[in-house]
Amino acid sequence: MFKKKLYGTKISPACSYCIYGTPASDRKMIFCRQRGVVSPYYSCRKFKYDPLMRVPRRQELPQLDPSDFTLD
Repeated sequence: MFKKKLYGTKISPACSYCIYGTPASDRKMIFCRQRGVVSPYYSCRKFKYDPLMRVPRRQELPQLDPSDFTLD
């Protein structure tokens, strides 16, 4: 009945993953349809979360050695 929220329930608002924001060509600024050119960490009252705009953190893989792949 209740769906689990993506990325948890405590999401700090930022224009980098708002439905009104579009990344600029240099990826340092955001074009906001409501406020114009703003910082990616800026947020306004019109903020609406878009989970598809969020970039997940890269996971680190464990270091393996060849002895992990041999059968003894």
